[in-house]
Amino acid sequence: MTESYVTVPCQFCGTRNKVNMARVAHRPKCRNADCAKPILLDRPLPLTDQTFSDVIANADVPVLVDFYADWCGPCKAMAPTFDAVAGEFAGRALVAKLNTDHAPHTSQAFNIRSIPTIIAFRGGKAVAQQMGAVPKAQLVQLLRDAGVST
Repeated sequence: MTESYVTVPCQFCGTRNKVNMARVAHRPKCRNADCAKPILLDRPLPLTDQTFSDVIANADVPVLVDFYADWCGPCKAMAPTFDAVAGEFAGRALVAKLNTDHAPHTSQAFNIRSIPTIIAFRGGKAVAQQMGAVPKAQLVQLLRDAGVST
């Protein structure tokens, strides 16, 4: 079986880290010696305009991204479900969130007109998309559409 990796920014210091997805449950640590905090991939990874493209392009596993805003009621209602999916699929997929208010470039590039919008990526390309707050089953289906076995 081939190993799968993602390159993600540390949520605490921003250092790029290449993480073996088979080791996510062991809480790999940031490679920056001054930080060395755990890379938390059992919850949604926050992305920005600066980190989005790099994370999507350098992921060997499907990536599920929630385009949201802090003020959005349906986004807030769906957040616990999205968090649960991140925990359930940790190691098999990367689950991430992008705040559209703080990432206008990426939001515009993907023509985000309604939030929440969830997009599944595989091999750096969008392969499935869903607009609006959805139940867990639909999030899981998006991951299946991107090639994750459930």
